[in-house]
Amino acid sequence: MGAFEYTALDDNGRQKKGVLEADTPRQIRQQLRDKGWAPLNVVEVKQRESGAGKRASFGRSRGSLSAADQALVTRQLATLVRVGTPIDEALQAVSRQSEKPRVTNIMLAIRAKVKEGHPLAVAMGDFPNAFDDLFRATVSAGEQSGHLDGVLERLADYTETRQALRAKFQLALIYPVLIALVAVGVVIGLLTYVVPKVVGVFANSGQELPALTQGLIAVSDTLQVLWPFLLGGGIIAAVSASYLLKMDGPRRALHLFLLRLPLISRLIKGMNSARFARTLSILVGSGVPVLQAMQISAEVISNLPMRSAVEDAAARVREGGSISKSLEASGYFPPMTVHLIASGESSGNLDEMLERAASAQERELETMLGVLMGVFEPVMILVMGAVVLVIVMAILQPIIEMNQLVK
Repeated sequence: MGAFEYTALDDNGRQKKGVLEADTPRQIRQQLRDKGWAPLNVVEVKQRESGAGKRASFGRSRGSLSAADQALVTRQLATLVRVGTPIDEALQAVSRQSEKPRVTNIMLAIRAKVKEGHPLAVAMGDFPNAFDDLFRATVSAGEQSGHLDGVLERLADYTETRQALRAKFQLALIYPVLIALVAVGVVIGLLTYVVPKVVGVFANSGQELPALTQGLIAVSDTLQVLWPFLLGGGIIAAVSASYLLKMDGPRRALHLFLLRLPLISRLIKGMNSARFARTLSILVGSGVPVLQAMQISAEVISNLPMRSAVEDAAARVREGGSISKSLEASGYFPPMTVHLIASGESSGNLDEMLERAASAQERELETMLGVLMGVFEPVMILVMGAVVLVIVMAILQPIIEMNQLVK
């Protein structure tokens, strides 16, 4: 039995959409006719989701879930499985509780495959954009060990922690970005609209203008004449940079350059180290072999040199080396993370130490981000004030000189 998404016309001629379960599309059409509806389109959810995912070039494909949706679905599944609910019934309950068609479709498609006898991890494999390698490998380990409920609880904690951290970063960035945009907009407005009207009076008077005023007029004239070219050049530069950064070479070079910047480097290393440690902790604690866990954990690292360092470390571990020494050799991972991993290897509590390392890095990241945002606001205000002061002085200097000549 599979899940099918339908589009039909009801007896009043209004279009209806939804999801039904049956063995074939013909049975779905018959169900719709029994209700007095005229079926327009019936497509199996798995085919529709995967097809939409292949066609999607921009935005989120239909076969994916947002971080918030994934966290909610995982927590609901973990709760239902914990109290003994069969997997197929738990998936059906989650699909009914969701108000989003995408979540409902994915849950029903996974349920249909589970009812055919496939493991949950295999069924989730039809939606790799919604459930990545980390998620599926962890679920598979839980199914094989017979502790799926505990594994889902760990995954729920992981997805919720990741979502909370992402939300904190996004909220922290909104305010400074708005301040920067408003500041740039005000300066551009002054230079292109206010300054020409005010300073033009002095330019036409024949009076020799101060150097500051002449420079401001030159900047204003340049912006008025060249703004289409500057805007077009900025768009072309952004598109070109986006295209180049899709290539491995330029992207790796940029990531390596960022790792050499003093403050940016600490943020990137801390963020990726926390993500790696948290992921590896989930996998190792769920019973996934260490080598496979390291290979999967490397995929969650966004910085390419750091990802390569983890892959090299996995190769050394395969040859008998320790995880901590292999990671320390790269020089990219914070000493605290390396020391905690070494303690975990020595004590046999690797998953617990990895979780502590991730928590420590996340706390340090939150502190650094708070300090940076606290410093950014006054700095931005001072810069904005300095720019406005220069513009005001450039306007006032000719007025002051004219008053002196009149006297």
